[in-house]
Amino acid sequence: MTPLPASAVVRARYHVVHETRYAYRSPVTLSQQYLHMTPRSFAYQHIESHEVWVNPLENDGIDGVDYFGNKTRQLAITAPHQTLLVHAESSVALMQRHGLAAIRGTATWESLRDRLHLGMDAAMADAYRYLYASPHVTCSPELAEYARISYTPGRPQLDAALDLAQRIFDEFEFDDTATEISTPLAEVLKGRRGVCQDFAQLMIGCLRSLGLPARYVSGYILTHPPAGQPRLIGADASHAWASVFCPGLGWVDFDPTNRCLVQHDHITLGWGRDFSDVTPMRGVVLGGGKQDLEVRVTVTPLPVDAMAPQGELPAGSTA
Repeated sequence: MTPLPASAVVRARYHVVHETRYAYRSPVTLSQQYLHMTPRSFAYQHIESHEVWVNPLENDGIDGVDYFGNKTRQLAITAPHQTLLVHAESSVALMQRHGLAAIRGTATWESLRDRLHLGMDAAMADAYRYLYASPHVTCSPELAEYARISYTPGRPQLDAALDLAQRIFDEFEFDDTATEISTPLAEVLKGRRGVCQDFAQLMIGCLRSLGLPARYVSGYILTHPPAGQPRLIGADASHAWASVFCPGLGWVDFDPTNRCLVQHDHITLGWGRDFSDVTPMRGVVLGGGKQDLEVRVTVTPLPVDAMAPQGELPAGSTA
């Protein structure tokens, strides 16, 4: 890990624990898993420490980086087992992001669209990979029509994006029983219900249907308990939001589930075209029969003035 730049302004620090538990009805003789559980270090986020451990112990683990630059880990467990625990633990520092004042008055969305479609522009090379349909994000006239209520002629790109995120919050209902990860965007748009993954992918589909790049961000969000109540262990959840490209500012993140411009309550795990690119954990098992899954995430604020030593990891950790 690289040291935090001396010029960086830290706005928040968090300790994150992400536990995934599987309980199987019969023994599993082989488990192979692919993890996206290592938070990213980038301009707005610095990883102070990170570790992953597995019970039962893995026989082999391979750390890598995927096409989008996210850190990954492949593991194999060959000892027979009926429970599997994957425990990821990280400490992160979040830096200052662009605020509302900075995103006002950016270039119009039409100028960005036209610039992208005139030909390859080296200054926007990263944006092209997030311009087209992907496994969970379709492009359609219906999504473009919904987006155009916000993307009116001549409107600044990020001003329109914020309006779209706010409209999704206002017009869709959070309902964790209404959809599955395979639910098509057309059904989400029609039913006006879903969860954070649906709303992030809906916003991304709207932008791509207009010819604009947008990427899917996976991570965590700090939740706030009622006044006077303690924070509950495991009460936080995996989260997802959308990131919108704008020349001059780069990628700017919006959370349609919470009607906001992302600032200092969001911890980024990774990004890709949609959920399928950054699933925290997926794999195959031999045996096991029926299974029960439990996921627990706890995000705990840390003092900003008590930075961990830079460039050091706890014993047994993986970068």
